Amino acid sequence: MVSWNTSDIPDLKGRTAVVTGGNTGIGFETARALAEHGAQVVLASRNVDKTKAAAARIADELPGARLGVVGLDLSDLSSVHAAAEQIKAEFGNLDLLINNAGVNKAAGETRDGIEGQFSINHLGTFALTGLLIEQLLPVPGSRIVTVSSMVHRMGRLDLSHLTSTGNDNKDYARSKLANLLFTYELSRRLASVGAPTLAVAAHPGIASTDLSRQQAAPGLDAFANKVLGRTAARGALPTLRAATDPTAEAAAFYGPGGFLGVFGDPAKIRSAGASHDRDLQRGLWDLSERLTEVTYPLPAL
Repeated sequence: MVSWNTSDIPDLKGRTAVVTGGNTGIGFETARALAEHGAQVVLASRNVDKTKAAAARIADELPGARLGVVGLDLSDLSSVHAAAEQIKAEFGNLDLLINNAGVNKAAGETRDGIEGQFSINHLGTFALTGLLIEQLLPVPGSRIVTVSSMVHRMGRLDLSHLTSTGNDNKDYARSKLANLLFTYELSRRLASVGAPTLAVAAHPGIASTDLSRQQAAPGLDAFANKVLGRTAARGALPTLRAATDPTAEAAAFYGPGGFLGVFGDPAKIRSAGASHDRDLQRGLWDLSERLTEVTYPLPAL
């Protein structure tokens, strides 16, 4: 397996990237690395004050970095629309959209009875991508990278029952499976019109982040961080490779290529069989358009 790290990121001067959830963890490390290699980076996150502080940290480390901040709450479609309009107005066309933001153990359901993690991790991401896609389609080499998880392998998706399963882990796995179903269907639709935009997916393996600290038993997260070396910076590498590797292909899926698929340098991997179910991909797409009222300028297949 060929090693890959941030030194392999090409020059990104003149390119603009939006990173959702860019104020902390893997999203922050993704934003910092893109800025380090010359991209103008827009950090889009729910807590604007924390996001401004994150941008300031990057600016202190990288004088001259071009950074923007946008408020984005993926649980609120009005916020998604407002964020998309701000991005269009302030930054114009985009080279990269990094759909990194996500939650685990979200409480409650939407007014439509949709479980919270599915609503945020998939529907909010679907809506934002659809609202920004016309900023990506004219740009050669543009990419949409959606961050899934290795736990998508445990996900089960019944489109007629999107209420909570009663198990946070099952709900999370379902939402991460949806991220991949979305990526693969989006990739086919982009290819059908000859678009220069690639849809790619990634997962971080095991990394020490705010989300992992919420889930881990006492001491386990520190072990992963200090002993196994799964820092947020390491966890960001699959996303960064998906976003910047010149050899990346449409619908590629990047994750750690080593032991159990949770450690090692980022490599192209294969997702679970359920994620390749074309009927489920199409059904999820149609349902997502209805639930978000966001329609993509791409033909159905």
